[in-house]
Amino acid sequence: MFHRILVPIDASPARHTVVRLAGDMARLTGAKVSVLHVAASAATLAAVVPLEDDAEAKAILDEAVTGLRDAGVDAEGTVTNALTTQIATIISTAAEEWQADLLVLSPHHRGPLEGLFNPRVSDAVAHNSRIAVLLAPEDGSGNQH
Repeated sequence: MFHRILVPIDASPARHTVVRLAGDMARLTGAKVSVLHVAASAATLAAVVPLEDDAEAKAILDEAVTGLRDAGVDAEGTVTNALTTQIATIISTAAEEWQADLLVLSPHHRGPLEGLFNPRVSDAVAHNSRIAVLLAPEDGSGNQH
């Protein structure tokens, strides 16, 4: 079934649901999990502006990897830096290089107008992926089991 699961996460609370779902899938199938956190930067006319610092990015990654390992999952993690416009490509490339056979993503729901001008990373990755993609449901309860 699945042997290598890639879990891209961001700083949003949705990451907890994504990590939990990936951990459940990994325990069911005996898969290894690789967590990828892209520390995003935005490009302006004058400069590239980081949207989070290195310490925040590492803390987000460490929390996810530690949670998976504590749940008995063979997990590793990587932080990489990229512009917001490069995130989908970074995820797709990481999945290919790591030879993932499943991607677990958060869809980050947006309104139709916002989606038109700012497409979701999950949409771009899912449409270009050659492997299975599982979109984690949004956990509206705020629970972080």
